[in-house]
Amino acid sequence: MLRSAAPTADATPRATTLDETQESAESAAGWIEDNWSDWLALGLRILLIVIIALVLRTVIRRSITRLIARMNRTAQAVDGTALGGLLVNAERRRQRSEAIGSVLRSVASFMILGTAALMVLSALDINLAPLLASAGVAGVAIGFGARNLVTDFLSGVFMILEDQYGVGDSIDAGVASGEVIEVGLRVTKLRGDDGEIWYVRNGEVKRIGNLSQGWSTAGVDVQIRYDEDLEKARKVITQAGAEMGTSQPWDEALWEPVVVLGLDAVYLDSVVIRVSAKTMPGKALSVARELRWRIKRALDAEGIRMVGGPPPVAEGSTPPADPSAAVAAPSALASPTSPQSLAAAPIPPPNLQK
Repeated sequence: MLRSAAPTADATPRATTLDETQESAESAAGWIEDNWSDWLALGLRILLIVIIALVLRTVIRRSITRLIARMNRTAQAVDGTALGGLLVNAERRRQRSEAIGSVLRSVASFMILGTAALMVLSALDINLAPLLASAGVAGVAIGFGARNLVTDFLSGVFMILEDQYGVGDSIDAGVASGEVIEVGLRVTKLRGDDGEIWYVRNGEVKRIGNLSQGWSTAGVDVQIRYDEDLEKARKVITQAGAEMGTSQPWDEALWEPVVVLGLDAVYLDSVVIRVSAKTMPGKALSVARELRWRIKRALDAEGIRMVGGPPPVAEGSTPPADPSAAVAAPSALASPTSPQSLAAAPIPPPNLQK
C-alpha cells in the first residue's frame, strides 16, 4: 500500500481572536450604516405600491358593485308595471348585471394586483424577462390544454354583453331548446318542454333562435268540411278573434287583430283555413290554444261542421242508424280457402280396401 508523502492537514478550526471579531462587527455595522437608507427607501416604496394597489382595487370593486346595485334597483322599480312586463325582466336583468359585474371585478383585480406584483419585483432589481417569457409559455400551454373552457368562458361573456338571451326567454340553441332559467359564463341552463333541465356549454352554441324578442306569431289551422260556406266561416272566425282581443288578459297579449289569411289547403272532404295573430313575445303558444278554443265554440254555435265529427241532428229527430252496426266483424273462417277454415274442416273417413 502506498502512503501519501504529503503531511496530514490539521482539521482543527483556528480560534478567532477578539480583535478579528471586533473588526468583523465594525465592518458589518459600517455596511449596515451605509445601506440602511437604501433599504428603508426600498421598503417604503414596496409598501407604498402594495397600499396603492389594495386601495385602488377596493375602490374599483366597490364602484362596480354600486353600479350593479343601481341597475338592479332600476329594474325592480319598473317591474310589475305594464311597461316593465314588456321591456324588462327583473330576474333576467339582475343575472345579466351580476355576471357582468363579476367579470369586471375579476378583470380589475387581476390587472391591478398583477401590475403591483411586477412593480415590486422590479423594485427588488429582479430581471423580469425570464419570468415574463416563462409566463408566456405557461399561458400558451394552459390555453391549449383548457381551450374548451376558455371558449366557453369567452362565448358566455359575449352572449351576456350582447344580451342575446336572458332568463325567461324561450330559445332554440341547436343542441337543445327550452326556457332559459339561468345564464352563466360557462353553462346555460334550459328548461325543456317536458320539464327536463338542459346544461348547454356556451362554446357549443353555434346559433341561437330567440323566440321571446320583438314579437311572436300565433298560427292556427281551422279544418272544416268542404261543403261549408267559407264566407260565413270567415266572419265567425273574425268575430271570435275580435271578442278575444277585447277580453282580459288576452287584450295585452294580442298586439294586432286576428287575421284570417285564407285557405291554406284543400282536400277531398275538407278545407284548411289559416288564421294568424301577432302576439307579445313568448305568448304565441297560449294565444294559439285560446284562439282554437274560441273558434271551435263559435263554429259549433253557428252549425259549421268540422272534419271528424258526426253531422248535426235537428231537435226532436232521432239520429240515423249506423249502417255498419249490422255488419259482422270480418272472420278468417268466412273464407273456405283460409288456413283457419282448412284446419277446422272435418277429417274425412279412411278409405277401407277390401
